[in-house]
Amino acid sequence: MNSTQANTSVSDVEKLARRRAGAKMGWYIHALVYVLVNLGLVALSASRGHSWAVYPLMGWGLGLLIHGAVIWFIAPGGSFYDRLVERERRALRSGERG
Repeated sequence: MNSTQANTSVSDVEKLARRRAGAKMGWYIHALVYVLVNLGLVALSASRGHSWAVYPLMGWGLGLLIHGAVIWFIAPGGSFYDRLVERERRALRSGERG
């Protein structure tokens, strides 16, 4: 491997690392906003003697769960994604199809 290929490889790794870190940071921010807003909604709901705050908690919680699943399992660099890529590499090396 020449130095140009090594620099490109390092540059690609750096870009991927920054993109993955940015995606994870986005999820952490999403989770923080979820907690803060829903604490306020629960307090408001409780002060009125109602329990309607459970609906936004559940709905938004599902969205947060899906967001996290995409970031940590499905997106490039996630463990599930990495396992699928490795399985495909082994299949291609052994000449398998499908």
